[in-house]
Amino acid sequence: MNSKQVPQQPVHTPSSAADWVAERSPQAVAPSIVTLAVVTLLTGVGAGVAGTLLAALLHIVQHFAFGYATDTVFGAQSFLSGVAEASPERRFAVLTLCGVIAGLGWFAVYRFGAKLVSIKDAVSRGRAMPVGSTLAHALLQIVTVALGSPLGREVAPRELGSLIGDQLARRANLTPEQCRLMVACGAGAGLAAVYNVPLGGAIFVLEVLLGTFAWRAVLPAFATSAIAAAVAWIGMGAEQQYTIPVFDVSAPLIGWALVCGPLVGVAAWGYARLTEQARANAPRDWRLPVFALANFMVLGLVIAWYPQLPGNGKGPAGLAFNGELTIALAFALLALRVFFTWSSLRAGAAGGLLTPGLANGALLAVVLCGVWNGALPDAMTVPLGAAALVGATAFLAVSMRMPITAVVLALEFTHVNQDFLAPMLLAVAGAACTARWIDQRVATTKSRGNGSSTVPSASAG
Repeated sequence: MNSKQVPQQPVHTPSSAADWVAERSPQAVAPSIVTLAVVTLLTGVGAGVAGTLLAALLHIVQHFAFGYATDTVFGAQSFLSGVAEASPERRFAVLTLCGVIAGLGWFAVYRFGAKLVSIKDAVSRGRAMPVGSTLAHALLQIVTVALGSPLGREVAPRELGSLIGDQLARRANLTPEQCRLMVACGAGAGLAAVYNVPLGGAIFVLEVLLGTFAWRAVLPAFATSAIAAAVAWIGMGAEQQYTIPVFDVSAPLIGWALVCGPLVGVAAWGYARLTEQARANAPRDWRLPVFALANFMVLGLVIAWYPQLPGNGKGPAGLAFNGELTIALAFALLALRVFFTWSSLRAGAAGGLLTPGLANGALLAVVLCGVWNGALPDAMTVPLGAAALVGATAFLAVSMRMPITAVVLALEFTHVNQDFLAPMLLAVAGAACTARWIDQRVATTKSRGNGSSTVPSASAG
């Protein structure tokens, strides 16, 4: 008996979350859009509150540790002046305490906490960020930077912003694609809140974390960063990070930008590779408390002579932008900051590299500009502060692989005249092209089997 087989109709399964959303009826999609808007609003507010609280904690720990402006939270006295006024014995004691907290704290996180999920993994792979471990990781960064760690504080608010976005998106039953979007937007909002850089936070999301400027990413990125920055104004005020003099854009400055770009690009590429290897080789076992304590005790001894050294580098960067550093001091601070950034990461401490990279670029530019001014006639002289800002932007663009974000952040950090974009963009272009050329050379060498290498990437948390 012959029986006809009825052909089975293929069942179409959406290949991605975006396809799934596109195939839903308008009636089903509308509530999702409303929900996404609410989650976007709450993520911005949450990141703004978290950023404000972390900034307050940073200042409180700094003030009481080094004994200055203890009656205010966001006072007028700078961290650099507070450290300079503290006695060498107090500086050493504070850095020793920093080593104890860093070593025992991160050892406990790695030993007893859930495995940390970076912002990069949460965005690219959709992995959930563990609440307890992420909170502990962020708080340790803030406390250790306040106590003098040379690493940056910006990863902590980015992590908390991402955690808030992740939790809100999952509880609202957003699609996997939308959850990853909210994680990225939360990170940018956290950055926008602590540094008052709403545009920089949004561009960071689009350029570094998502790698797209599609409108469906642009709208929530801009909204969350703007909301977070506005919320932070309530507690911290709308302050710019650096107060700088007015710089004139001259022919010598343009020429110097063209020359310094490739030089800064080489240095920033090497710096990124150095710090990436230090992180990759950092211990997470019993050696972490030992290495961390030794590292920060040595740093505590050195800052008896160099009070500009502790902290994320905002102090030295400000001095460089205002032309208040000698060439010799800038060179010494550059060498020491690079070394202790590497040694702190290698010892197992965690933190960002945004402000440290900005400071290192400014210090390097002061040194290079000193050579330029000494070798050329007076008519070709370039102000050290202007050179520092150009070099800092180029260094940050390469060291964190974010040229557009670096330029926007430099503008928002300093409120420099927009005419200054010309030398900044020339230097960034030269630095980025040089770093790209080095990447290609390294990749070619590796493919030929003549060596192995890792290409530095942006520290996205």
